[in-house]
Amino acid sequence: MTAEDVEKEVLRMGRQAKEAALALAVLSSEQKNRILAAMAAELRARSSEVIKANAQDLAAGEERGLSMAMLDRLRLDEARVDAIAAGIEQVATLKDPVGEVLSDWQHPKGFQIEQVRVPIGVIGIIYESRPNVTSDAAVLCLKSGNATILRGGSEAIFSNRAIAAALQAGGEQAGLPANAIQLIPFTDRESVKVMAGMDQYLDLIIPRGGKGLIETVVSLARMPVIKHYDGICHIYVDEQADLGQAVDIAFDSKTQKPSVCNALETLLVHESVAADYLPLMASAMREKDVELRGCARTREILGDGVKAASEEDWDTEYLDYILAVKVVASMAEAMEHINRHGSRHSDCIITKNEEAAETFLRGIDSACVFHNLSTRFSDGEEFGFGAEIGISTDKLHARGPMALRELTSYQYRLRGDGQLKAS
Repeated sequence: MTAEDVEKEVLRMGRQAKEAALALAVLSSEQKNRILAAMAAELRARSSEVIKANAQDLAAGEERGLSMAMLDRLRLDEARVDAIAAGIEQVATLKDPVGEVLSDWQHPKGFQIEQVRVPIGVIGIIYESRPNVTSDAAVLCLKSGNATILRGGSEAIFSNRAIAAALQAGGEQAGLPANAIQLIPFTDRESVKVMAGMDQYLDLIIPRGGKGLIETVVSLARMPVIKHYDGICHIYVDEQADLGQAVDIAFDSKTQKPSVCNALETLLVHESVAADYLPLMASAMREKDVELRGCARTREILGDGVKAASEEDWDTEYLDYILAVKVVASMAEAMEHINRHGSRHSDCIITKNEEAAETFLRGIDSACVFHNLSTRFSDGEEFGFGAEIGISTDKLHARGPMALRELTSYQYRLRGDGQLKAS
């Protein structure tokens, strides 16, 4: 397609989404929940179609040389499609934030003022690789009363088309407004530029992907952007850590699913426990063939099997079976390292010292901070939010796992009985 054709099509989708948003805003919670149930049913009915489409993406990904971790992130089977459908049904059980009265009071002249949650309107979501994001984003936007325009990456284009078609078709059978969920069916980079510039239709844009994508959107956007930057997540093993617990937590954080943004990327270890802890940790990591890249002290303890870490390693989100390891002289050094090299996503301290833990939790400038548990719990579902649309590393207007409440704004509603300013 030519750039002109792409612009014309994306702008048309924007106009349609604006109309759909007005219709969505007046749906009741019961109506939205019926629509969600129909979406889940239709997705299950089309499971074989979705898996067939996903096979095309996997074949293309193998040809492009995607890593095994990235291919696993992309892969769909019957169980995963069913899990996506179950996630839709879970969202239907969640409390609808739209219409919630945040505060209310009476004006001295007798009229009432309410601050009420309302949908944002039209949300554009640009994302890469993971086809389940198509469903998560669409259903969270629907439940919060927003229309959505989705722009997935080339890696999952066939899967995304199949999932979006199932959701829209199933939803329309239960009253979903036309064009409430739209997927840009092509992956031309021009579409990102057009989306970022159409502030007459889009009220918010959320990029999920690599730093390059996010920085491109931020530089072009004419509407608010909520960023989901890298997940350079850290664990600091304190001098008063339970070392067995520290091994288990680091192993889970790194290997349970290394291709996601809340996986461990850098492990910091206090020098007083390094000689005892690092061999235990390395032994556990070898079970999953995790490549270790360490500082000089780490290599001195573990030997030449550990690659030398470069400065670049401290700033890298691997999304793979690779772990950077550094021995530090103090908790202060660990905190300085995290605040300098981290991405403000999710960081953890392992210690039995409650005072040290509180200092760490207050002093780390990240959306989610942990004491003695896996960073893999940095997740909207684990927080009880249902599916999530991403984990914001911004501070305004949303931070951390984003779900229904974070996809709303508010308005003031005033109810009177003829009061006049002049009287």
